[in-house]
Amino acid sequence: MQQRISAANDYIAARPGTVGYVLRDRVTGAVYQNDNAATHVWTASTIKLAITVDLFTRNRAGEIALTPTDRAQIQQMLHSSDNDAADALWIRYGGDDHASFNNNFPKYGMTDLAPQPGFSEINPYWGFQKCTPADLDRLMQYVLTQLNPTDRAFIVKELQNVDPNQQWGVWGAGPAAQPGNKDGWSEEDSGWIINSVGFAGPGQRYTLAIMNSLGGEGDYDDGTVTDSQVAQILLSGRA
Repeated sequence: MQQRISAANDYIAARPGTVGYVLRDRVTGAVYQNDNAATHVWTASTIKLAITVDLFTRNRAGEIALTPTDRAQIQQMLHSSDNDAADALWIRYGGDDHASFNNNFPKYGMTDLAPQPGFSEINPYWGFQKCTPADLDRLMQYVLTQLNPTDRAFIVKELQNVDPNQQWGVWGAGPAAQPGNKDGWSEEDSGWIINSVGFAGPGQRYTLAIMNSLGGEGDYDDGTVTDSQVAQILLSGRA
């Protein structure tokens, strides 16, 4: 794995943009964080995974009662990164001050998540927040180790069967590794943001969180290629 990490870092150094990532082996407990793992980056749609975790958690606690419509919208968020579904859930369950989700996100490991005001009438709003690769790593650990088993199984299955528009990033580990991921991408004033968080290997042994801020150095295609290749270098053959 050390050789793979070295190869991934060499590859990143030659690619456009700035890439932060956290790689974890859940069996040995080994964790590697590169130099940008604590850098704040726009979450883009990776935060939809945190929204899902919070809705399931509140539902299990009896604080809310998810309807069939809610569950369909959760599935749409995970499967094809549906923004309308995320908007509907955020408004429906965000509270009068829209802060209910953000108040809970630190419980799931998103301790450095920072809403970014001034970009929308709703604040905080899921679409304008920043976090670090380390936040996404902790969120994925929460999903795989602390979430209710039924809810965890649902998320794992959905991430392993995402729409083709999500089949990059951690998906680059290859089909034999049975990867699953939640991707996020957006074009900001500062350039493209291309992120991916997910798992690969038997029993979701390996997790990987990648946040890629391209600035003015590259576009969507550059970012998805970089994220996918990093996952391939680190995780291919880990079946």
